[in-house]
Amino acid sequence: MPELKKYLGKVYLWQYVPSLVGSIIFTLLFALATVAVGYKMHKSKTRFCLPFFLGGVCEVLGYFFRALCYNATDSLPLNIMQALFLLLPPVFFAATLYMVYSRLVRAIGGESCSFISVRWTTRLFVLGDFLTFNIQGNGGGLLANEDLVHIGNIIVITGLIAQILLFLAFVGCCVVFHRRFRVHLRHTSMPVSIRWEAYLNMLYFTSALILVRNIFRVVEFAMDKEGYLQQKEWPTFVFDSVLMLLVMVAFYMRYPGNLQPHSRDSAIELVPKDESRLGEAGASNNMEHR
Repeated sequence: MPELKKYLGKVYLWQYVPSLVGSIIFTLLFALATVAVGYKMHKSKTRFCLPFFLGGVCEVLGYFFRALCYNATDSLPLNIMQALFLLLPPVFFAATLYMVYSRLVRAIGGESCSFISVRWTTRLFVLGDFLTFNIQGNGGGLLANEDLVHIGNIIVITGLIAQILLFLAFVGCCVVFHRRFRVHLRHTSMPVSIRWEAYLNMLYFTSALILVRNIFRVVEFAMDKEGYLQQKEWPTFVFDSVLMLLVMVAFYMRYPGNLQPHSRDSAIELVPKDESRLGEAGASNNMEHR
């Protein structure tokens, strides 16, 4: 019968024996969801969804290592691996959601309705996402050190709060675009072949789930080891595991496979607008000479 063991006979890494059944179930569910998303990504050649796929891989690895901890609650490497792989997936999910917004706006010709220039939207949000990734990763690496665990908690909480604020800004950007583009369509009667509101609803839904999960994590890390959320496992399954699985399911159901992944909008994000126009002008001149 598994029991809690002290790391080096000094400190408990866990406040409970992690559920083997629960860990195996979520390992399999996330593996299935990740393979499904990976299949759609390969079929539609939407490489910008790679971060989302990597987030799913992290979830699978996280619950795999968590299952191994069932019989090794005194293993520091396993504890660190499961903690980091389960802490970071929302950062990968968010990076893809930011890029979906930019490509959606371009695909339906709504650049003028975006609160932030579409050319900068992905850059700003993905950069912010990268910073929160580093903050949370560095903080998570300190959690296994008994002398630095308090500092690690503060760093992780800082990264989570930064991600929450970034997500709120992103949702606000989506809402502003949603309202402006509706007005734009009423005045222009412009036909739109893409179900743009369905994609926005997917962004709202997945963003809300990630926000709830991050708020839960902030509260969890803010509590000490005697806090309820760190003493019980079910809140982690309900407010992290289930919510992140729903994020993957929602993304799969409304997969952005028709947002012109091969069009020049992928390159435009990395090329200044003036250079892009010069390239177009050069191509036009070449055609005239021919």
